[in-house]
Amino acid sequence: MANLELYELEGCPYCAKVTTKLDELGLDYESHMVARSHDERTEVEEVSGQTGVPVLVDEEHGVEGMAESDDIVEYLEETYGNGAA
Repeated sequence: MANLELYELEGCPYCAKVTTKLDELGLDYESHMVARSHDERTEVEEVSGQTGVPVLVDEEHGVEGMAESDDIVEYLEETYGNGAA
């Protein structure tokens, strides 16, 4: 099973887009809720080099901090969904 981690913010529509795709694909993931203040998101910055969310980590596939919800959804579909080889 996938070893996925998602850094997200409660109420974030971009994060919800990613969690919806994760749920559609039946993927288990570890959620890390981040602070509302960008200044307090040091953990996200360490992982991805920026403070925006969502950020996906998929160590199994060498993804260390993918940002941008559209990119994450596309990646999940290609890697774990119908687009998977």
